[in-house]
Amino acid sequence: MTRGRFEPNCLKMKLTIKDTKGKNQGEMEVKFPLVEDGRGTQAVHDAVVAYQAAQRMGTACTKTMGEVAGTGKKPWRQKGTGRARAGSFASPLWRGGGVVFGPKPRDFTKKISRKTRQLALRKALTERLQAGDVLVLDELKLNSSKTKDFLGVLSALEVKGTALIVSQGVDKNLTLASRNVKNVELASSDSLSTYDVLRPDKLLFTRGAFEQVEARLTKE
Repeated sequence: MTRGRFEPNCLKMKLTIKDTKGKNQGEMEVKFPLVEDGRGTQAVHDAVVAYQAAQRMGTACTKTMGEVAGTGKKPWRQKGTGRARAGSFASPLWRGGGVVFGPKPRDFTKKISRKTRQLALRKALTERLQAGDVLVLDELKLNSSKTKDFLGVLSALEVKGTALIVSQGVDKNLTLASRNVKNVELASSDSLSTYDVLRPDKLLFTRGAFEQVEARLTKE
């Protein structure tokens, strides 16, 4: 990757395109507007929090005193037994009784605006581009579903650690070849999120997938 010159109100950047053998196949200019200075930091935070909140099931449920199954009969008479007063078998003080202020099923979803999501993704991609963590492949087609072939591609590209491969759609050979490779995940360009961009050490885009993401980020 080579970085372009900084121009007022416009940050230009070019990416080197490689093939599956690691050889250069030219360059492409990043077309979406990069985020300068400290803009977008809060948007990234909001987007990540919203994403993680959406992953929560929200199915935890406890029974209140009124929902516990059992008789409503008073355990023993009010006076004369020498024991403390008790009015119900479902008392929260008793084993098997109700729970006070326990969790109930709820929706943890947090809503953020489309512009905030877009700014967050632009900011996250800008940071990864500037750090040199983005690789663009001219094409990523495997002739077989063998894991060995996929590992050969990663080795040629000198990809180590965790990696996210972003493609235009589902590729059967790629899916099968990568499923047993530790720390490698797949994503599609139309569903790429800010959280996806921030997690891995390296981001591998096919050229078509990167152009699709650019189209998403240039829409007003």
